[in-house]
Amino acid sequence: MAVNLARSFQLWNPGDGIHFYLATDQPQGLPADVSGFVKIIPIKPGELGDGFSPKLHLDKLAPEGQTLFIDSDCLIYGDIKSVFEKFAGHPVSVVGNYISDGEWFGDVAEICKKFKVSKMPKFNGGIYYLENGDRAKKLYELARQLEAQYDEIGFVRLRNRPNDEVIISLAMALNNETPVIDDGTIMSDPLSCPGKFKTDILKGRAFLENPPKPNPLHVDWYPLEKVSPLIVHFLGHHVQTYQYKKDAYRLSKLQRSRISFAEKIKSDMLIEWPMRLNAAFKNMLRPVYKSLFGNRRIKPSERL
Repeated sequence: MAVNLARSFQLWNPGDGIHFYLATDQPQGLPADVSGFVKIIPIKPGELGDGFSPKLHLDKLAPEGQTLFIDSDCLIYGDIKSVFEKFAGHPVSVVGNYISDGEWFGDVAEICKKFKVSKMPKFNGGIYYLENGDRAKKLYELARQLEAQYDEIGFVRLRNRPNDEVIISLAMALNNETPVIDDGTIMSDPLSCPGKFKTDILKGRAFLENPPKPNPLHVDWYPLEKVSPLIVHFLGHHVQTYQYKKDAYRLSKLQRSRISFAEKIKSDMLIEWPMRLNAAFKNMLRPVYKSLFGNRRIKPSERL
């Protein structure tokens, strides 16, 4: 996935003066077309912890200046210079909004009361921004302290591990750092927008929809209905969708930022349409299956 992300970056941001760094313990796995422009930050297995913990060490990994951390299960659909411009001046920031009550991996109101803050940034941790310096270091040092108190604070674990998002959120609130308010142009994901979902890596287009009420797919906690982000976070099982697989395949076939017509057709015929037809048949036959056999047993998730 990191290779796919790197290729999408290079397609849309060549010669922009933005360097792509990859923190990895497996640099030998990079193909030749990627190793030529990626700068490696070597790490040892487990050096920064397990699960989501490595995201709490970005101050140790980031070079000087402005850094945009992007999860490896993302793809970039355009020139991201504007993203750096929007974040400029924030020692540490995210794309999101605020939350002051309700549930977000814990009782938000109780946690705010305990730490004497009025609200916390709420966001998707697919990207983090930092300007490496004393203020960023102070915030990340606090975040690592909060991780050690995760259960005591009242946070709920994600896949039995501390969730980096709520830790960084609380650290930001305690350091008066603010998010860049989400307007759907920087990053979004198909969990927040479970409706129409179209991407075209070659044209630099991404469209996601959070269907309006009363559509049963509507997500109440996401404030936007239609978004066209520069970065799509294919979190969870969405890396198995045809949108991701098709774009990743096309990126792998690029030659000098171009792809042959035959490869375009191949990606349509062998990836997109078989997966779309498979989903359509499943949806059509699912009521029949349930009437004959009932609900299937839920399989244990490999992500738990």
